[in-house]
Amino acid sequence: MELEILSGDITMVEADAIVNAANNSLLGGGGVDGAIHRAAGPELLHECRTLGGCGTGMAKITKGYRLPAKYVIHTVGPIWHGGGANEENLLASCYKNSLLLAEKYNCRYVAFPSISTGAYSFPLQKASKIAVKAIMEFQSIENVVEKASIVCFDKKTKEYYDKALKEYFKKD
Repeated sequence: MELEILSGDITMVEADAIVNAANNSLLGGGGVDGAIHRAAGPELLHECRTLGGCGTGMAKITKGYRLPAKYVIHTVGPIWHGGGANEENLLASCYKNSLLLAEKYNCRYVAFPSISTGAYSFPLQKASKIAVKAIMEFQSIENVVEKASIVCFDKKTKEYYDKALKEYFKKD
């Protein structure tokens, strides 16, 4: 699978699916979650109300509505509590479960935000390494997803993800 690190607004990415860093209710919030809900329109909130929320590390899918993406995959990242509450595994599960849903819905291109690094305070350096590793090591029988992007909202975030991707390829 190809992985690229981009700068920009995830709501503008023309992917088969974009991933929403959602809260457990799936009913919108701040940051990426709020931006996706605003860009998709009220139909997204209406569909999310039918999903019954989502557990941390899990993922659910909706239509993209007014977004350029066909689908929105909602995943709930962990809140950082210092590293002793299984946060790293839960964050990796966000990426894995999002990719599994993308495969199920025949998505070839999936765009991710930096999950849990905003209001949930996951350290950016750790989160970037976990994200890159989880995406690059995703294994599937189907191999439908050909390309993934991590869309970084600011320069600092992009620098961390660029570094994590370089380090991933140096480990061999």
